Order: sequence, then C-alpha cells, then structure tokens
Amino acid sequence: MSSREEILALLRDNARYTTDDLARMTDTDEATVEETVAALEEEGVIKGYQAIVDYSKLEPEPVRAAVELNVTLDRETGYDDIAQRLAKFPEVKGLRLVSGDFDFALEVEGDSMSEVSRFISEKVAPVPEITQTVTHYVMESYKEHGVEFGDGHDDDRLSVSP
Repeated sequence: MSSREEILALLRDNARYTTDDLARMTDTDEATVEETVAALEEEGVIKGYQAIVDYSKLEPEPVRAAVELNVTLDRETGYDDIAQRLAKFPEVKGLRLVSGDFDFALEVEGDSMSEVSRFISEKVAPVPEITQTVTHYVMESYKEHGVEFGDGHDDDRLSVSP
C-alpha cells in the first residue's frame, strides 16, 4: 500500500489525526503528508471532514428517513440531471444511484416527521421523472460510518433454552 493510500485509510478512520500523527503512523515526513493531503483535497478525493453523530443523544432528536425513489427517464433527462436537482435541497443528506428494485436511495433529515413527509410530498414527489417514493423512517442507528453506537454494556438479557 502506498503512503497516499495509507494516509487516506487513516483519515477515513479518524479525520482528526494531525499531520504529525499521520507522519509517524506512515513512517513519512510531515511535509510529504501535508503535500499528499493537499493533493487529495485538490483532486476532490477528500470532499470534507465530518463528525459522526449519535442523533439519539441530541435534544430534540432530528428525524431521519431513507427514501427509495423510482424514476422514468426520457431522451433529455438522465440520472445525473435528477440527482443534481435533488442534491440541492438542504434536507437531502445523502443521495445514491443504486441497483435493485428502486433507482435512488435518498437520505433526508428534518425537525419532525411531518416536516420530512411534507418535504417528500411537496419537493421530491412532484419531480416529473419520479414515479414512486417509499419512505422509511430511521427508528434507531446501530452503526454509522464504521462506528458502532450503544451504551457500551453487553446484552444482559437472559438466554432462553428449550
């Protein structure tokens, strides 16, 4: 694995590593690490740095939903066109073209279920190419971006045996 790949892998695990940390962990000098990170950012490989949030710890807890979208394309409109329109909404936190029974997987966030529902019905569903939406509200998150959530205690339920 090249030092570029090592640095990227380390930043994916923890974006708060300092240049000094990365240099020590990859046995590379700090100047090379700085150049590598700057190049990754300039090339658009690294798009940004974010905290992984356990939303259940927030008051009030935002409402999140996973929305399946089916679309019908025409000669003038492609997947990228639809994606560009949807990605502009601040409520949209994630958008992916996927294989399977639906075309897009949309991640939406709002302050309430009615706000999320209104957004889907008033902003997403009316897009002419969208033929179907199926909304799944997130009830609990157990893992995000490789980080497990929980209270840190083992499962203390009693096992049942026949």
